[in-house]
Amino acid sequence: MKRLEGYRGFILERLRKINVEIGDEIVIEKNNEIIEGILMPRSMLGDDKHVVIKLRNGYNVGVKIESETIIRLKKKRKIKVERKIESIKKKALPKIAIIGTGGTIASRVDYKTGAVYPALTPEDLYAFVPEIEGIATIDTETLFNIFSEDMTPQHWTRIAEKIAEKIEEEYKGIIIPHGTDTMAYTAAALSFALQRTPIPIVLVGAQRSSDRPSSDAAINLICSTHVAVKAPFAEVVVVMHGSSSDEYCLVHRGTKVRKCHTSRRDAFQSINAKPLAIVKPNGKIEMLMEKYSPRREDREYELKAKFDSKVALLKMYPGIREDLIETLIDRGYHGIVIEGTGLGHAPSRLLKTIRRAIEEEIPIVMTSQCIWGRINMNVYRTGVELLNAGVIPGEDMLPETATVKLMWILAQTRDLKEVRELMLTNIAGEINPRTTHGTYLKSWIR
Repeated sequence: MKRLEGYRGFILERLRKINVEIGDEIVIEKNNEIIEGILMPRSMLGDDKHVVIKLRNGYNVGVKIESETIIRLKKKRKIKVERKIESIKKKALPKIAIIGTGGTIASRVDYKTGAVYPALTPEDLYAFVPEIEGIATIDTETLFNIFSEDMTPQHWTRIAEKIAEKIEEEYKGIIIPHGTDTMAYTAAALSFALQRTPIPIVLVGAQRSSDRPSSDAAINLICSTHVAVKAPFAEVVVVMHGSSSDEYCLVHRGTKVRKCHTSRRDAFQSINAKPLAIVKPNGKIEMLMEKYSPRREDREYELKAKFDSKVALLKMYPGIREDLIETLIDRGYHGIVIEGTGLGHAPSRLLKTIRRAIEEEIPIVMTSQCIWGRINMNVYRTGVELLNAGVIPGEDMLPETATVKLMWILAQTRDLKEVRELMLTNIAGEINPRTTHGTYLKSWIR
């Protein structure tokens, strides 16, 4: 019996009569219109009146089949989805590890259920992006498969510990496919958890799924593989599209990157810093920053992969009530990051509650909800009063980076003096000594 995944009833019988199977080219004649395409599988939850075909432009469309509709087989096509990789592994190529956590970039659609499942075997990746077989030999492992919004500090710990295992196994680089929505948080967490890493640790994602003609998945993965194999730096980075076209990807430091658009392929930008590098699909890497941690042959590094999840990120807004902070205090939270206005401000009516929190040894860190620039709490009276109360200035750290850093610090110490000292110490490139206008938007492009 021919494989016709997802089809049933009326349409299944019509397809069987013309001896077609998934992957064959078919012609549909309906209402004096001719539609040609490749027969695709479909969800078993669908009705029994439609076929799904892939048009030449790459888009999938559903066509309703009625009794008078003509369906003809145009061409039998043999699709080979499995790929033998023994010959590839025999090549003298650098070996990299890919640790799957979920996300659009390394997934396929299960047409039986309509669900998305991970496709992270070497066979899957070599078939999906054949270009990487000339760049590296890959070993893959799916650690978990979750939506990025479900990521927790406990997941960060597991990722960091798994990376440490791979470092010990002497891989040239490590790639972490990840959902884009919270990828910046995970990048910051790994930057603090894995210090002095000897090899690049590359987080990569996709804004658009691989079955869309405008998908960014393949180029992002190709560029990430080049970075993992031969980049001169050894840091935690995010590699994503650098423009709306497929010209190049950007390499962002893990503590300085933010997703700035919901759907654009170049959604990720470095904030208050230049990207580390530009990487092109042909493998050319152009460094944009002179200061970076270099790749090393030794395997010495420091793993500090614990995080305190009882840290809150609180955004200031007109009319915010004091009881929000009081609730955090009463619920036993260990730290608070404030996303303040402008140079680092909060309404003066919150000052009493903020003082109470600090007196109870709950550190409070001030950042800005402005995207670019650094805070300066010495300019206006409210800022000075907050400093005098013991609020820790977050310099030019992103609010999300400051939140992850405070989680990481509080897992090591609850001493308020030590927390302050560590928050003001540049550990993983999260604090610049000074912020210049040259890091605003894309003015770094040469």
